[in-house]
Amino acid sequence: MRVFTILFRKELRSFLLNPLGWIVIAFVIIMHGVSLSTAMKAFSDTPMSTSLVYFSMHTPVFWFYFLFIFPLLTMKLFADEQRSGTLETLLTAPVKTWQVVLSKYFAALTFYCLLWIPSFFQFQVYPWVTGLPPAWNNGSLIGTYSILFLMGAFFLAIGCFASSLTSNSIVAAIVTLGLLVLHYFLGFVTTIWGESFAGASLFQYISARQHMHYFCSGLMDTRVAIFYLSLSIFTLALTFHVLDFRRWRR
Repeated sequence: MRVFTILFRKELRSFLLNPLGWIVIAFVIIMHGVSLSTAMKAFSDTPMSTSLVYFSMHTPVFWFYFLFIFPLLTMKLFADEQRSGTLETLLTAPVKTWQVVLSKYFAALTFYCLLWIPSFFQFQVYPWVTGLPPAWNNGSLIGTYSILFLMGAFFLAIGCFASSLTSNSIVAAIVTLGLLVLHYFLGFVTTIWGESFAGASLFQYISARQHMHYFCSGLMDTRVAIFYLSLSIFTLALTFHVLDFRRWRR
């Protein structure tokens, strides 16, 4: 556990001391502000039956910047170390492969969680600026941050896996983004072809849009939590085997 803690602190420090990390923080703050402003403009123009939190997480702006977060956070985790040759040194050190994988993953997940702290305070600006009660309930707010965490856990695992496959961080970012966009658009299959074909329930079950819809409405589903957490573990296991194969091959 001591080795894992040392590696975890090293990886988390690399996020906090790297200019890219602060660029990502600024990017998320600005883009979430744009998404929130769009939602507030819609609320001022037309009465809405949904909460402000729900609406801000369902704008096209949100999905645009949300999917771009993960390639930026994960593209260098393993690819950069493979390119510089430090990964070989790390894998030949007296550390276990799972410690390397989990330390990088949990450092990325911790930093990802830190990205959403400013958004919470941005929501608090609404009642302060308007003088009105909050345009959301606690269930909507808790559900929103819960689904952001669950999706983030899985999407970061995909990024780790993509980064472990190549020594080029740009290629890792493109592969990660491609897989995430594919996963997102699978949720539109039933919208395009209807729900009468065999397997429609499967596409509804894996739909990121549906998950966001339910959780942002305050309707939390344990099946969704199991779905994302189990896929996260599976994807991290694939990453472990890729690195373990490279370790023993050398």
